Amino acid sequence: MIKQRIVVGLSGGVDSAVSAYLLKQQGHEVVGIFMKNWEDDDDSEYCSSRQDWLDAASVADVIGIDVEHVNFAAEYKDRVFAEFLREYEAGRTPNPDILCNAEIKFKAFLDHAMQLGADKIATGHYARVRFNDATGRYELLKGVDPTKDQSYFLHRLEQSQLARTVFPVGELRKTEVRRIAADIGLPNAKKKDSTGICFIGERPFRAFLQRYLAATPGPIVDEHGREVGRHVGLSFYTLGQRQGLGIGGVKGDEAGRGPGEHAPWFVARKQPTTNTLWAVQGHDHPWLLSRWLLAQDVSWIAGEPPASGRYRAKTRYRQVDAACELALTPEGVRLAFDEPQWAVTPGQSAVLYDGDVCLGGGIIHRAEATERPLPALPTPRTFAAMRAR
Repeated sequence: MIKQRIVVGLSGGVDSAVSAYLLKQQGHEVVGIFMKNWEDDDDSEYCSSRQDWLDAASVADVIGIDVEHVNFAAEYKDRVFAEFLREYEAGRTPNPDILCNAEIKFKAFLDHAMQLGADKIATGHYARVRFNDATGRYELLKGVDPTKDQSYFLHRLEQSQLARTVFPVGELRKTEVRRIAADIGLPNAKKKDSTGICFIGERPFRAFLQRYLAATPGPIVDEHGREVGRHVGLSFYTLGQRQGLGIGGVKGDEAGRGPGEHAPWFVARKQPTTNTLWAVQGHDHPWLLSRWLLAQDVSWIAGEPPASGRYRAKTRYRQVDAACELALTPEGVRLAFDEPQWAVTPGQSAVLYDGDVCLGGGIIHRAEATERPLPALPTPRTFAAMRAR
């Protein structure tokens, strides 16, 4: 193996720590970088960046490598957070972690590492990189541990980025990573995995958004046009959401419509023109199931789209790959699924796979339950008439 200078993104977590250790054990020259991406509320009880930095420094000391603290907060706010807010204001639900990987970890961080003379960078993501001799291209593969695979979040990476990236824990299962960390005495061996959006942490999500987005309350309406509650602002809800709707028991009407007062309510549609949140009862309500979707702003890892045909895809991270048919259209990428997919959400990413190989993906623009679209939601005028009845 050729000895290389590899700059590792040390987050303070166990995965990046073990990544750095494994690379040093392989004989590489390893340098750690701690990326600070958020600083609006450093003294908040929810902000863990100071503790993460202390953990990263402690790990570097045990492993015996240098670590540098680099502030990318300005880049993060311009390239990631601004887009995050724009998408929520437009009524969509973005995935900032995907944009953070594309714009910060594999762009700003990669550029900084190259300035330090790095041959490659490394992170603690559960994914793999492979060079395909037949095609002359790099491929992004799922991590070996199916419960931790993070290729979904990396699907916007390009050839030039993959060529300079290694994922040391991608070949391991999480249990083995924990064991290695404990065996070598890493101080964060038992540290809890981070969850949720990186800059929000464990804080209440709606309360965080309300610091940046205006709240415009309006009606929550069922599929028959009956008002069943009030929302605090469309931006603060996402399709498929069950918690936080504040809807009590609503029985079926005199015509017998509705599944009954005890069935749970879910957000099914958002209608900005009337500031209306549409909710339905029952997890498998037709409004929550989609047979196909259209994705735009597409990025392909190979630099070009795959041929139309049969593949598998995810429309959210914690989802089993679903069989689908890919069609490339002038409007975008169309995925038709063999089985209906639950709560396909505009703003989220649809990511395509060919076996273990992640091909890329795009931002979900819209989805429908069948080949024929569901009836259109009412216009402001007809909606007003419905409510008046």
